[in-house]
Amino acid sequence: MSKVFITSALPYANGPCHLGHLRSTYIPADIYARYNRMKGRDVLFVCATDEHGTPIAVRAEQEGKQPIEVAGRYYEMIKKDLDACSISLDNFSRTTDPKHYEISQNFFLKLYEKGYIYEKIIKQPYCKECARFLPDRYVEGKCPNCGGEARGDHCETCGRHLEPTQVIEPTCLICKSTPEIRESKQYFFELSKFQDELNEWIQSNDQLPPNVKNYALQWLKEGLKDWILTRDMEWGIPVPLEDAEGKIIYVWGEAFLGYISSAAQWSEKTGKPWEDYWNDKAVHFIGKDIIYHHSIFWPALLMAYGCKLPYTIIAGEYLSLEGMKMSTSKNWVIWASDFLKTFDSDTLRYYLIANAPLTRDTDFSWEDFQRRVNDELADVLGNFLHRTFTFTTRFFDGKIPEPSDFDEYDKEFESKIKALPEIVGNYIEKFKFREGLIEITKLAKYGNKYFNDKEPWKTVKTDKKTAGNCLYLSNQLAKTMAVTLVPYMPVKTLEIFKTLNMNSDINWDNAADLIPSGHEIGEANPIFLKVEDDVIKNEKQELYKNLKDVETMKDEISIDDFAAMDLRVGKVIGAENVKKSDNLLKLMVDIGQKQIQVVAGVAKKYSPEEVLNRTVIVLVNLPPAKLFGIKSEGMLLATDNNMSLLTVEDADIGEKIK
Repeated sequence: MSKVFITSALPYANGPCHLGHLRSTYIPADIYARYNRMKGRDVLFVCATDEHGTPIAVRAEQEGKQPIEVAGRYYEMIKKDLDACSISLDNFSRTTDPKHYEISQNFFLKLYEKGYIYEKIIKQPYCKECARFLPDRYVEGKCPNCGGEARGDHCETCGRHLEPTQVIEPTCLICKSTPEIRESKQYFFELSKFQDELNEWIQSNDQLPPNVKNYALQWLKEGLKDWILTRDMEWGIPVPLEDAEGKIIYVWGEAFLGYISSAAQWSEKTGKPWEDYWNDKAVHFIGKDIIYHHSIFWPALLMAYGCKLPYTIIAGEYLSLEGMKMSTSKNWVIWASDFLKTFDSDTLRYYLIANAPLTRDTDFSWEDFQRRVNDELADVLGNFLHRTFTFTTRFFDGKIPEPSDFDEYDKEFESKIKALPEIVGNYIEKFKFREGLIEITKLAKYGNKYFNDKEPWKTVKTDKKTAGNCLYLSNQLAKTMAVTLVPYMPVKTLEIFKTLNMNSDINWDNAADLIPSGHEIGEANPIFLKVEDDVIKNEKQELYKNLKDVETMKDEISIDDFAAMDLRVGKVIGAENVKKSDNLLKLMVDIGQKQIQVVAGVAKKYSPEEVLNRTVIVLVNLPPAKLFGIKSEGMLLATDNNMSLLTVEDADIGEKIK
């Protein structure tokens, strides 16, 4: 039996889980873990809360509490959120666990003894008012690269890594005074020594997805610099050297080891060596914002120590909310616990995976959520299951009919059922979770068509064998879909198995095994319910009442970034409302050399007739996206508040905006 070591990025213990966390990291990792278990593989799926670092120390100071109290509070919240979303972790630990301290300090010493960690006198900000050196996040100011809002470790605008002394117009986060620069001894990791080795590993690793590989290669192209590995703080893991009093291991020097310490904790409970899993196949699931750390810094640490490197790193991209960047500080966010007060976790799991490929930024829209639940889950999947089970009960006393003399349509349907597990499994193996889910939904649509064409409610009176074949095969699809949906919707599938009167513990390779004739099913109940308009209206009102000064997903850009935007004069030559959306219009826009389709959120401002024939400005070199299932190939420029379209006069269609 092959072994698989699966990790989810450590959630930082300064807040509960929101939908972006679940979409990028925890739900995809859980799908992969559940699938591998169903394939008969020995899975170790671990995670832990990341509880050190300056944000927790800062919050503790602000609340007048000890950092461990703050971290402990959020550990419980995060654990509850993950459990509520059916994330099937084998162990969920904390980086404040004694086992983690032991492993981290031993790891540091090993690298120090091998000569990969060295001492260096550097200059650091020192706050005279607070009488201490200021760790990175205690320093606030402006980015030297783009001028945007920055902290002492990175720029919030351009995302570049920074050192505290690089910040322009620095202030102390706590007392707001201007720090002075003093000398301090710190310990550095020789990251630069691994430039060539990392480049070779990333270039040759075909398992790394493009979004991870390309990002890592860009950093390598700029050249790696040695990484400071310590901080002057009390909160953290003490550096295990005699002359390092008052210094702790930088959080990124020990947080990765939370994967290992959590696994080691699991080993102590089970008696099984975690190393066997790591050395077979280790897969990291992370968010887009920590690609650099996991593709550059973590592999370099492992190389220095002498460990096997991960098999791959899967990075989920960002989730925006109603077209705008999420902001926890401004409460423009949907917390998992709030969502689950109204909706079930499987509905959330379905939507976040079905919405877009994991490797692409996407948006959570309450209207689109309602559309997918009602159209795909209730009307397609739920409708097929309910009709299958109801007619089996009504016409065949709740027993799977005896099949006979399949016609070509029956045979084609049967072949599709038998092929489904392999098709979906191949997608999951390649971490294409959305594509696997789409295949299941497509076959459910096909099943509904087959059911309608076969008309068992009619043929049961005139040709019971034909009706029997239809319901025999429909029940087979219900069972096969239930098995393939387990990784995606582990709770709802239990309801399907209950109706089928079957054990849910089915191996993936047996997903298409046939239910024998005569098998008695249970009472049919609706599996998926529609979401009513008033429910969505209330959710939107609750969200928008918190909206004050929300950031959009636009950050400051350079003149080069602006030049890369292909803005064209276009003419709207077709316009219509998008069904079930109050905000969107589907437009056909002539941009000179071709016509493109654009979905624009201006329906509250303009009717289709009012926008028709307007000369507008269009951003045309965006990658195609789907809104409400409709392809959009560009973006119309409009004002922020009242959505007035930007128009031009006396310009040629297709003319470029400079």
